[in-house]
Amino acid sequence: MNQELSLIKNFIITLLIGFFFIPNVSKAELIDTLKENNKLIFIRHALAPGNGDPINFNILNCETQRNLDSLGKEQSVRLGQYFKINNIPIDTVLSSEWCRCKDTAKLAFQNFATFKPLNSFYDPKFYKNKEPQLINLKKYINNLEEEGNIVFVTHYVVIDAMFGVGVTSGEILIADRNLNVLGFIDEY
Repeated sequence: MNQELSLIKNFIITLLIGFFFIPNVSKAELIDTLKENNKLIFIRHALAPGNGDPINFNILNCETQRNLDSLGKEQSVRLGQYFKINNIPIDTVLSSEWCRCKDTAKLAFQNFATFKPLNSFYDPKFYKNKEPQLINLKKYINNLEEEGNIVFVTHYVVIDAMFGVGVTSGEILIADRNLNVLGFIDEY
């Protein structure tokens, strides 16, 4: 019950923050911003119908997980094409260890590495990992030395916890290295 109330509270705060504080920037301006490099690109995994993970979830077995459907796979391919068509440079792609994130990353960008701080903590059995993951993710970002764009393929809960905003499946959140949200791309 407390987790449900917390999620509802976060959702309302997210709406208010998004309405008042998120810049309204055109797609063309966001593409130009991305071409400047040095941006953080957070992507919620593509469409994987359902909510949470099955009871028998096993991180090492995709058959036990909620996975991309055919629309999610198509969405992932379009996502990668969007970056190519617009000549948006990508230095590194990191993904959650969940199969729906790895599949999104693979279909969109081909090369990626898994990164535990991007894993979901939505399910109560993983919620204890929330704070350590966020600390490690912020530490990673603070220690970035390269100037390129970094892609993080992750989950709603991670993006919400980092930025206080929700995103839809396959939506892109663009931020600077100080974690200031610069804009969103949800159609490509």
